[in-house]
Amino acid sequence: MILKEILKNSRALLQQNNIEDYDLISKILVEHVFGIEKNRIIIHQDDELDDVKCAELKRYINKIIKGTPVQYITNNQEFMKLNFYVDENVLIPQPDTEILVEEVINEYRDKSCKILDLCTGSGAIAVSLAKYIDGVEVHASDVSERAIQVAKLNAEKNIVHKKMKFIYSDMFGNIEDYDFDAIVSNPPYIETAVIDILSEQVKSEPHLALDGGFDGLKFYKIIANEAHKYIKDGGKLFLEIGYNQKNEVIKLLEDIDAYADIESKKDLGGNDRVIIATVRR
Repeated sequence: MILKEILKNSRALLQQNNIEDYDLISKILVEHVFGIEKNRIIIHQDDELDDVKCAELKRYINKIIKGTPVQYITNNQEFMKLNFYVDENVLIPQPDTEILVEEVINEYRDKSCKILDLCTGSGAIAVSLAKYIDGVEVHASDVSERAIQVAKLNAEKNIVHKKMKFIYSDMFGNIEDYDFDAIVSNPPYIETAVIDILSEQVKSEPHLALDGGFDGLKFYKIIANEAHKYIKDGGKLFLEIGYNQKNEVIKLLEDIDAYADIESKKDLGGNDRVIIATVRR
């Protein structure tokens, strides 16, 4: 079968099954299976393709239809202009989280600093900070040992592993340093009852990294109560939040005297996305 035909069939199959971005996903899979770059498909549209590879592409299309995210098939996701390995053990980094990372970079770009990334997952936040802040030492922690292994792989992949330390820790349980300039976290924040009605693609991601308890605030409560003990006077706490959690998370921080100058930042879609607070002793 020629490329033009298999691409047409792939698009049609995905569209019929209500898969968003069916055109992009088809091109991503073609690039992954046949090694033909997305922007060069038109040049190769009349190429005859290997039958074995065509069958492989069809298997991947069926996996997409059943709910597997394309990133788990290609084991790749771009974030902050870097490439990250991802698999079923970690959440897929999302563009909205770049807002969180950019806020931290803007604060510490020209400073020597030590930053803790709590609930690091794939390491997307931690690795990006290590890549774009020259004088940083990043500690990345997670309760999942498999996630830590993925984060370590991504640190090596992006050549920042010498600027990073990895900690297996259930929240602050194994965090031994109390002098961080900043703590950053994108914790699980989806309400438990909501997870069952999410898209099949999102439900394919690890529930451990999605489930924020019955009100979605389980981990923000822990962070609010504990984070200030690990941050220097004048240091900052950076949190990603769900689009509807601004008031609740700010209230959690306002109820603790250690936090001041609490502010919120919006993402490119106009949703409240990041909370920043300064620690004052």
